[in-house]
Order: sequence, then structure tokens, then C-alpha cells
Amino acid sequence: MQSIKEIPVKLTQLFDTVHHMKKIEKGTFLFQEGSTANELYIVKSGIIQISKIIPDGRELTLRMCSKGDFIGELDLFSLAPKYLLSARVAESGEVAVIMKDVLEEKFGKNHELSLEFMKWMSLQYRKTQTKFRDLVLHGKKGALFSTLIRITNSYGIKTNQGILIELPLTNQELANFCGTSREVVNRLLSDLRKTGIISIDKGSITIHDLDYLKNEIDCEDCSPEICKID
Repeated sequence: MQSIKEIPVKLTQLFDTVHHMKKIEKGTFLFQEGSTANELYIVKSGIIQISKIIPDGRELTLRMCSKGDFIGELDLFSLAPKYLLSARVAESGEVAVIMKDVLEEKFGKNHELSLEFMKWMSLQYRKTQTKFRDLVLHGKKGALFSTLIRITNSYGIKTNQGILIELPLTNQELANFCGTSREVVNRLLSDLRKTGIISIDKGSITIHDLDYLKNEIDCEDCSPEICKID
């Protein structure tokens, strides 16, 4: 199940510059850290996980991108453009590919479009900043609580029992969002289940007391467009 979002109306002009469409298969990489950055991607379907992987194999997941998201934008305009993060396909789908030189030409001719794209990039920076704030200030427990809140805003569906997270995630994938181990996430989720804050059925998490999670990390009630994982 994908988060539903729409590309800002003014940015839909970028579809005029699409070079080709590309099928993406689960488990493969759209690009990897260190490879040359010469393409921008627009997700048409599927889910792509944006992560930082360090040499010992540990992974920190920063975004889960789905329909309507741009990918690869942060690395295109440096002097020696290389991808700083890796993009792994979590759910098969399709992306539109825009070449860097064509994008630069489009921006050079359309200043209004350039400004709109800068606004969109600024929003992505703000999302990343708030995620790192939660990781640094609130420790492992706070990082998990913050992640659950963000996932709820991106993929939550209200039910009679609470808010059902429709995005299936393993405990290891949750741990990657938190920069911690699977064992720590297992223990924290178990504590939340025992106190009735959440329930888990066949791998799907339902949040029964979202306010508890927010209060535990002194939530600043950021706007939903900021407090998300996509």
C-alpha cells in the first residue's frame, strides 16, 4: 500500500523533460552511494528506500519514496555529482528518468519552475533535519516513537481500533529508520504491546494511543507535510 501524494502542480512541467521510463524490481538498487549522479527520478509506482550504508553493513533509512516523489535531487548540482545515499527498491514499480543536462536547460529557461523546485528541495531538507533532531535528542526509544508517528502520518489509516499502518515493515527495517539494532526495536515494541499502546497482527501495526507516543518525545506538532517518512 502506497502513500498517496501529488506532485506540486507547477512541478508537473518536469514531465515534459522525461527521457524514458524505467521498470524497477524489488531488492535491486536504483542507484548506489558513490555512483555518478546524472539522473533525476520521479516515482510512478512502487516504493524506494533511501538509505545511508556504512562499511560494517549497518544502515540508516532516511526516506520511503512512493508515487509522486522525486529521487536523486540532492546530488545533481554539485561540482562532482555523485550519489551520497543509496536507493533500494522495496516494492517493484516504475520511475520516470530525467537527465541532468536536460533538467539544467529547463531550469535555465524557466525561472518560476526553478524557484518551485527550490521550495520543494527546502521541504525535503526540513524533513531530514527534524528526523536527525529526533534521533539525536530522544535516544533509541524516542527514535522509534518518532518513526512510528511519521509512518502513521504517511501510511496510517484510521480504524475503529486506532490507526493501522498499511506499510508492512519488518523489525529490522524499523531499526534502520532508528539507527539502532533489531533487538532494541523488538524490546521496545514488546513494551508498547504490553501497555496497549500498539498491537501487531500478522506484521501490521495498529497505534491505539498516538498521544502517548507524542508526549513521550515532547512532540512539537510539526505539520503533517514535515512529520513524514516520505
